[in-house]
Amino acid sequence: MTFSVPQNALIVVADGEHVAYYKNTASSGIKIEKVDGHQPSKQDYRASPPMPSETSPHEQQEANFGRHIADALYQWIHDSEIKAVILIADPQTLGQLRTMLHKEVTHKITGELHKNLTKASIADIEASLNNAQLKAA
Repeated sequence: MTFSVPQNALIVVADGEHVAYYKNTASSGIKIEKVDGHQPSKQDYRASPPMPSETSPHEQQEANFGRHIADALYQWIHDSEIKAVILIADPQTLGQLRTMLHKEVTHKITGELHKNLTKASIADIEASLNNAQLKAA
């Protein structure tokens, strides 16, 4: 998969419980800034259709949280002119998100990182994005 972080790309950094949204503001290279986005509350992602009985409450909360992220991305794509999306999440969360994303969102994904960077600084996220671009080149 190619990996590009164009200007104005939406960068989603998530795990099973947290999500942060960033935008690449650089016309060339990577310079990200945090942007406001849909932040589901614990109450939001607890109330969803029941899952199979062998699913733990924690797994159900993570799946519901992923559904809210997917819904927010779909809405964001329709409400703005986002042309590119980068997903950064731990492998389990990324796998769950992939199954929940609408096709219109998946067509805009220009890169994925299998890392948990929810507690990382902006500089660390930028460095990870730069490294991913270099490896893809």
